[in-house]
Amino acid sequence: MARKTPKDKESIGMPLTLYAHPFSSYCQKVLIALYENATPFAYRTLGPDDPAAVEEWAALWPQKRMPVLVDGGRTVLESSVIIEYLALHYPGPVRLVPADPEPALDVRRLDRIFDNYVMTPMQKIVLDHLRPEADRDSYGVRQAREMLDTSYRWLDADLAGKDWAAGTEFGLADCAAAPSLFYADWVHEIPAACASLKDYRKRLLARPSVARAVDEARSYRHFFPPGAPDRD
Repeated sequence: MARKTPKDKESIGMPLTLYAHPFSSYCQKVLIALYENATPFAYRTLGPDDPAAVEEWAALWPQKRMPVLVDGGRTVLESSVIIEYLALHYPGPVRLVPADPEPALDVRRLDRIFDNYVMTPMQKIVLDHLRPEADRDSYGVRQAREMLDTSYRWLDADLAGKDWAAGTEFGLADCAAAPSLFYADWVHEIPAACASLKDYRKRLLARPSVARAVDEARSYRHFFPPGAPDRD
């Protein structure tokens, strides 16, 4: 069966709509996937400047988590699922998920590792800064830092000799890795001993799709709760 292309879709002429914010790590994950294949989409930025977009987003997904993708009458939730959806229905020159099921499993495994064991502890540290001083969770933050240390060491070994997370091709796992490692290194710096991981982060930030997502969020850095470092 031939792969679907945008011309195969009944919704031709109805652009994809993404409800997102440029400074959000999970939104950046999806934006990178969209930018990789120059996929056309309407960007509804969530914030006080567009209350209508916020109302639409809340109606689409009452949990009020971003990003949310709308394709015609279909609403797609969760960043990994959105990227899988794009790979299936809006494929481009960069194949974000391998067609072969075996390497696809490896890509999905690494996607979950970056989300669960880098993005999640990073967000734990960041969100703790938003709590009142009396309600901060020092034990939980310490656990999050320990998880990041463990993840850094494991990823450093796993990435040795690779160009991208799953080998030689950029894909879903790298879309997850880019914002994960970008922000994690801000709150809990990757140690010099993890040279392969540090080099991988540099390659990610040099990738045009990632650089674009980072640059679009640059004006929001003063909102970063722990304080953004003067780099990257």
